[in-house]
Amino acid sequence: MAFSIYDFSSFTRSIDQGLNQVMSPGWAVFTELAIIGLVFILFYAVAGLYLVYAERKVCAFMQNRLGPNRVGIYGLMQTLADAIKLFMKELIPIKKSDKFLFHLAPYIVTIAAFMSLAAIPFAKGLHAIDFNIGVFYVMAVSSIGVIGVLLAGWSSNSKYSLIGAMRSGAQIISYELSVGFSLLTIVIFSGTMQFSGIVESQANGWWIFKGHIPAVISFIVFLISSTAEINRGPFDLAEAESELTAGFHTEYSGIRFAFFYLAEYINMFIVSAIGATVFLGGWMPLHIGGWEGFNHAMDFVPPIIWFFGKTCLLIFLIMQFKWTFPRLRIDQLLTLEWKYLLPINLVNIVIVAFLVLMGWYFK
Repeated sequence: MAFSIYDFSSFTRSIDQGLNQVMSPGWAVFTELAIIGLVFILFYAVAGLYLVYAERKVCAFMQNRLGPNRVGIYGLMQTLADAIKLFMKELIPIKKSDKFLFHLAPYIVTIAAFMSLAAIPFAKGLHAIDFNIGVFYVMAVSSIGVIGVLLAGWSSNSKYSLIGAMRSGAQIISYELSVGFSLLTIVIFSGTMQFSGIVESQANGWWIFKGHIPAVISFIVFLISSTAEINRGPFDLAEAESELTAGFHTEYSGIRFAFFYLAEYINMFIVSAIGATVFLGGWMPLHIGGWEGFNHAMDFVPPIIWFFGKTCLLIFLIMQFKWTFPRLRIDQLLTLEWKYLLPINLVNIVIVAFLVLMGWYFK
């Protein structure tokens, strides 16, 4: 079986050919889907636990503390211990709640995260689905998550949960516009919505460098808007502890609470991965025009290392936002979107369209 850390295409193709040799085409496709599903479930669990640990360490670093340091080496097993505790906790029934919707809501949030993960190109040839409308697809399926949040708040029969869900719904729907428009900037530059095509268009330079000032503005707006869309601080009004206990998931316990908790961190990974793919070249190495020796040295670094390195950098920035800035009020949050970010984005798109029409950018 062919395998290369620089191109996974031959590896995935050999798996497909091997399965088709030992079973019928229908069963081969079913087996491939099962393998991909299992891989994503494992990745979802491991990445979620790691990101919880990473946030605790980042928070501790910024507050001059040690963070988790007792359970396992450097506290690495602390989040695993927390996960086991959540699995073993009792699922508390809520009186007068809509039980069907109450139980359904965590699964909707989780499924939306899975569907978004599927479209991300992790490395060259390592891509579950590669739609020609990949950017549009991610924007569409990520919007499904807000339905789970609204259902959780409404079905809990709690005023705190309902207020948190209403805040979250208004926040997510508002900031989706800025996220979409900031991604549209790079779609105009690259001329495609396909993630693999966007990555390939950055072979001679990442769009944050090639796209001049408009690309930098879009990147900054994307970081702010995506942080708000996933309910991260300082935009975490939907679960403001001092006002709403835990917001829309106040009444959830045990494994159902864990679904919401993990989904928040996986969504943080997803927006960071999309930002790294669209603005920072994804798995594409850093190339500088005319520096052939430097470019050749960069090509030795495996693409999957480039992808996860860029993604982790953006995750660190989003974590820094939470532990640096104070929480905004709901009126400040909506004012930031509708009076500032959205107009900036609209003007930026017009400028980008003009630059592309005139050809005044690095191709």
